[in-house]
Amino acid sequence: MAQADSRALALGVLAGAAGISLAIVCFRKIGAGGGRVLHLSSNRDHTAGSLGLQTGQAEVLDRLGALIHCVSELKEEVKALKDALPHLQDNVRDQLRGRSRDDISARRASPLHRTPTRRKRAGVSDRSEEQSSEEAESEGGYITALTDSEEEESDDEQRPLQEPVDELTALLQKADRLHSCNGEEKAQGLNFLLERKAEFDQKCQYLWRLSRAYADAHDFAVDHAEKKSCAENGKKVGEEAISINPLCAEGHQWYAILCGLLSEYESIQNKIKNGYLFKDHLDKAIELKPEDPLSYYLLGRWCYAVSQCTWIERKVAATLFGEPPSATVQDALQNFLKVEEISPKYSKFNYVFLAKCYKDLGQRSQAQQMCDAASAMNIQTKEDEEAQKELDTIVASL
Repeated sequence: MAQADSRALALGVLAGAAGISLAIVCFRKIGAGGGRVLHLSSNRDHTAGSLGLQTGQAEVLDRLGALIHCVSELKEEVKALKDALPHLQDNVRDQLRGRSRDDISARRASPLHRTPTRRKRAGVSDRSEEQSSEEAESEGGYITALTDSEEEESDDEQRPLQEPVDELTALLQKADRLHSCNGEEKAQGLNFLLERKAEFDQKCQYLWRLSRAYADAHDFAVDHAEKKSCAENGKKVGEEAISINPLCAEGHQWYAILCGLLSEYESIQNKIKNGYLFKDHLDKAIELKPEDPLSYYLLGRWCYAVSQCTWIERKVAATLFGEPPSATVQDALQNFLKVEEISPKYSKFNYVFLAKCYKDLGQRSQAQQMCDAASAMNIQTKEDEEAQKELDTIVASL
């Protein structure tokens, strides 16, 4: 019995040892397998990391390539602008002269008018829209310059061409230029305007200039009959101008001047009548255009002439028209001073009449100052020559 128990105990010990050995072997196998699993997982992570690195490098290379492409385009456009700079002055002059749209389009074919454009980058995916702030800053200057150029080009295309000047405006501008000339060119103004009378004889702006041209022609005419004819025709045209537009200051002004010129060739009765017309239309011209020095100068001349009328002339005027014209040297002086206020050094003759007024009023020192001012002005026109003759007389009497 004891021997049997010993055998059983020995067999149990052996079985227990075998079980423990088997457990150890299984554990080692499982551990080895787990190591292989961990090793495989580690390999996968390493492979994924390598692929991510390669993708990032490719994206950076794409962006660098796009940046190099932009710089290359910018260099080409800078070179084109540099080549076009020598022709910049000619292009600007042509545009200011208002050439036709076809001419402008032809000039835009030159390098100066080539608008910088950015072509779509090849090989850059939609992810380029998500560029980093650093890349946006690097291209910021180029984008701004590009936008400005495109806006300027767009403005050039939308800006209307300079509208051509109509025939009447061109005619009036040339008439004004001829009037401002001296000598024969000024005398040509009348024939120049008469050639277009049939076209514009219902335009006030044309008619008052034609009246002015008759006054210019009167001054250059030598024959007495020719002078009278110019004065008569000029007065008639001036009357037509103010009938078409009663609110035209220049129309009233030149009608008054022609009335004054015609009075030199009329009878006493018509001379006085024209004197009244002269004053009425000058007052109207000043009312419509109060800052025109010519109207005040003419009114000063009228006041001075009336102040010098004799008693007999005043009686004749009173007999014919009921009330003679009335004006004093002081009235004339105020008008001539107004001319100087509006336009200093307006004319040599204005200083001469200021000297006359001061002399008549007994203010000899002021008269001498006006004579000095008149002497300082050059003789440029026929009127200046006449003013110089009167100036010499005044200086001799002071």
